[in-house]
Amino acid sequence: MATTTFDVGDIKIHRVVEQEAPFFDPLGFFPTLTPEVLEENRGWMTDGGYLDRKTGEVVLCIQSYLVQTKHHNILIDSCVGNHKPRPTRPFWDMMNTDRFGKSLACTGVSPDQIDFVMCTHLHVDHVGWNTKLDNGRWVPTFPKAKYVFSDKELAHWTEIEQKDPAAAPWITDSVLPIVAAKREEVVTSSHAFSDIVKLISTPGHSIDHFSVQVGKPGADAVITGDMIHSPLQARYPELGMRADYHSPTAGESRRKLFGDLCDTSTLVCTAHFPSPSSGRIKRWGDGFKFDPV
Repeated sequence: MATTTFDVGDIKIHRVVEQEAPFFDPLGFFPTLTPEVLEENRGWMTDGGYLDRKTGEVVLCIQSYLVQTKHHNILIDSCVGNHKPRPTRPFWDMMNTDRFGKSLACTGVSPDQIDFVMCTHLHVDHVGWNTKLDNGRWVPTFPKAKYVFSDKELAHWTEIEQKDPAAAPWITDSVLPIVAAKREEVVTSSHAFSDIVKLISTPGHSIDHFSVQVGKPGADAVITGDMIHSPLQARYPELGMRADYHSPTAGESRRKLFGDLCDTSTLVCTAHFPSPSSGRIKRWGDGFKFDPV
């Protein structure tokens, strides 16, 4: 799949794709989803590519976004990564793929040209390429970058890893080596880096998740991270997913952000929607509709 590139004002945004495939049964992925509501929405979900036509599973894209401003190259999230032991997730266990590297190369930006890696949260599929294996050691993949972590998110996951490393191996191999290398930049989840790069606090899926807003009013985009996983959660903002830290809070974050973005020109760049992954938000009854572009 070719990298999708688009302009938002004078900012260029690239999708950097690692995987795109059916992954989960929707009734397991969304624990409170009823068979009746699923059937009511199956048609448009299938036609839009959000449910696999053969298996009925939720189709997800695992990807990063590379944001190029006049001054910086910013990678938002870093997918699953290679050579990482993930025994509880067989489809990610000890992956060895060149797709992420080739997708990044298509942008024309090399790993040593990345200035910031912003991790919207510290789940396994958003931190993996933070590090790479080098002579038996995990070292920063992007050697000149500062890695941006939420303070509460980092503290939460560091404590979990200290109590039981087996409970969060991705923290051991993809986050703590960044701290050891002193490449981390710890901020609040509503930190403003400049007038064109700001974090938006969108907690719930994780304890202190943030989304990233780039650009200026009238020419801007929001990279959502895991604030949302499927357009079904736009129609029903309170619909939680299986890995949420606190689904009610995640629903509040979706309703608040989409209420702000509804019927505006802001481009919404989702982490996990299948291609094209980006679109705009419109009103749909008591919820919202994701209109891909």
